[in-house]
Amino acid sequence: MEFGTVITQVGEVIDILGVVAIVVGVLYALADAAIRRLRNLGPVYTRFRRVLGRGILIGLELLVAADIIRTVAVTPTIESVTVLALIVVIRTFLSWSLEVEISGHWPWQKARYAAIDEGASGAVAGAVPRE
Repeated sequence: MEFGTVITQVGEVIDILGVVAIVVGVLYALADAAIRRLRNLGPVYTRFRRVLGRGILIGLELLVAADIIRTVAVTPTIESVTVLALIVVIRTFLSWSLEVEISGHWPWQKARYAAIDEGASGAVAGAVPRE
């Protein structure tokens, strides 16, 4: 088997994994929201958005990885690299805005929010709160 063919197939497998990650994320978010709604366990909508966003983020990361593998490993042309660059910029913007939606603050404010959380609750800075 030729190297380019193998790399293309690897890219396709990672593409499929990206789509599966998004679908599983959606299904998990829906099931989690339904269970929380039926049992009246706290805010359903905000948690649903956060869980859904995480699933989409993982899927987007895998899709970007697949695009990079296919474009860079198989004889890159100016056109294919330009298309890859546009795809990466668009998906990075989507990932970044989803991260802001999930966390509720800009990425460069993480240290500030961790310090506020530590002062308010006595928790360790940077610790992820349990849900």
